[in-house]
Amino acid sequence: MTWTIPQRSDGPSGLALSRAGSGPTIVLIHGVGLRSESWARQIPALAERCTVIAVDLPGHGDSASFVAQPALADYAGRIADVIDRQAGPAVIAGHSLGALIALEIAIRHPDLCAGVAALNAIFRRSKQASDAVRARADGLPLDKISDPEPTLERWFSIDRNPDAANACRDWLLGADPAGYKAAYTVFAQSDGPADEALRTLSCPALFLTGSEEPNSTPAMSGAMAALVPDGECAVIDGAAHMMPMTHSGAVNRALLDFAARCHGGAA
Repeated sequence: MTWTIPQRSDGPSGLALSRAGSGPTIVLIHGVGLRSESWARQIPALAERCTVIAVDLPGHGDSASFVAQPALADYAGRIADVIDRQAGPAVIAGHSLGALIALEIAIRHPDLCAGVAALNAIFRRSKQASDAVRARADGLPLDKISDPEPTLERWFSIDRNPDAANACRDWLLGADPAGYKAAYTVFAQSDGPADEALRTLSCPALFLTGSEEPNSTPAMSGAMAALVPDGECAVIDGAAHMMPMTHSGAVNRALLDFAARCHGGAA
């Protein structure tokens, strides 16, 4: 497959955006080291019912980098600025780091969020997992991209998909080293939303992960969903970390159903 998306345009706050479709808005936020093309199998399906906005994270794709090390709230603020300029609240869907950003937007800017879908989101990592991801972040250089093969092994060792793995390899090798390190550092330092923030989340929330996901586990998604007043956990059988690319049909169905619920059946 060719991982192509509609042509990007310049959005607010130095972000590059790709738009497609019409109807209620759904915003897609990718993970560390990737770019909007990682949603290439979602955009056409979602655009049949929704206005789809896929965002390149700062320091990724065609988006400008931060000038200093950002916090999670900084990523959320830039994307909230995009949503604020749309017509009405949006469903916000994020993958991996993008899931943490989507949840942060829902928590900090509830007026902008009709619903939040967190795909492969971490929550309460074990000490061993936390130590490992922080050590990887600390070891990333600012002036060159590290060998992507260990990352690809973590992503695809269980759910093998050569086409998706080759695309991710190209994106990782073409990433901006400083932008990658900044995003990975935020990802490593986060342990997911605070319990109280989840308990007070005012919009519907879908926590979607794969049955074979070793890091953003079904137990993590279930624990977050249990805390949210209108929370739902769904697990895609046989999927692991890169399920938007490897199990796109199941992901698309889940997102379309969720968007329709959030927008009162309009999606």
